[in-house]
Amino acid sequence: MIPLSPPVLQQMPMGLAYGLTDVGTVRPSNQDNLLLLPELNFLAVADGMGGHVGGDIASTEALTLVWKHLRALPPAASEAEALSQLQDAVLFANATLFRNNAAAGLADGYGMGTTLTGMWQPQGGGPALLFHVGDSRIYRYRNGQLAQLTHDQTLYQQALEAGMTGVLPPRNLLLQAIGPAQDVRPDVFAHPLAPGDIYLLCSDGLYGASDDATLAAILAGAGPDNLPESCVELVEKAKQDGSRDNITAVLLLCPAA
Repeated sequence: MIPLSPPVLQQMPMGLAYGLTDVGTVRPSNQDNLLLLPELNFLAVADGMGGHVGGDIASTEALTLVWKHLRALPPAASEAEALSQLQDAVLFANATLFRNNAAAGLADGYGMGTTLTGMWQPQGGGPALLFHVGDSRIYRYRNGQLAQLTHDQTLYQQALEAGMTGVLPPRNLLLQAIGPAQDVRPDVFAHPLAPGDIYLLCSDGLYGASDDATLAAILAGAGPDNLPESCVELVEKAKQDGSRDNITAVLLLCPAA
């Protein structure tokens, strides 16, 4: 398994980072995974698809494949080139998992799969490059305000945006994921960091149970002296709020000015 065990506070060029994944209160196994890499200035979460074979394998493999692809690349000459490299890394992960599914005889759309969401800062002092497939999320807490930076790629979100009323699709039906389908269109974009920013990367087992106000209240109390405790508080609060899924939280605290 990739997750640091036990979790370890990591000092990255982007800031101080800590991650925690928990099986939760209902599921028999944990298909979530996380990766913190100070040497690459990279952090990510992945949530294996619970209804499919090998969700825990898919989440581990997706993170490993992106990491190995990025570390083998020469430094990018520009932000645009770095974004292209990051997109290629995500596409490489998807192609590899899809190929593995096909080799195992799993039909298109039915193989192992995972969400994949993370941040990479290839140049110190530059923007963070965000990548996203599925319904894990990245939040930013800045100046007392919580903002969701990623867009849920789900039928439920699509229905909301289409103005549907009445019975909506289940919240966990993904429009795309890493592995099950040959083609995937990751969201990849640059985001400027600011001193004192706090970033939360999490699986839907966390945000699906606890509302934004709850997350913001916990992040408001997070700092360099208690980042692990704040991460634990997020996970435990999701359990108290009735989460029935695996729960993963990664916190990044950017240094103050």
